[in-house]
Amino acid sequence: MDSPEIRPEDEGQEPANLRFLRRLVTVLTATMIGGVLLIIFLIVMRFNDPAPDLPTEITLPGGARAISFTQGPDWYAVVTDNDEILIFDRVTGQLEKTISVQ
Repeated sequence: MDSPEIRPEDEGQEPANLRFLRRLVTVLTATMIGGVLLIIFLIVMRFNDPAPDLPTEITLPGGARAISFTQGPDWYAVVTDNDEILIFDRVTGQLEKTISVQ
């Protein structure tokens, strides 16, 4: 069996499909590096956000115990062990509405 003959003009060139794969790997590597850097940047930015302002003290009516807490831009709500949702004004801290959970 004869080995293929290598011509002098072919020695420095690579096949077209190998050139395509080399470029594809380079582009994919750059894309992955950019993606990892973007994810790290987003995580750092997310953890640098200031924590939401929480009320220092909430007085619940009738000796109820708080089960959960949530807040909006101008209100906060407390779910109690009495199956009620108490909605308070963020500025004044006054109870605005009581919703009974069925």
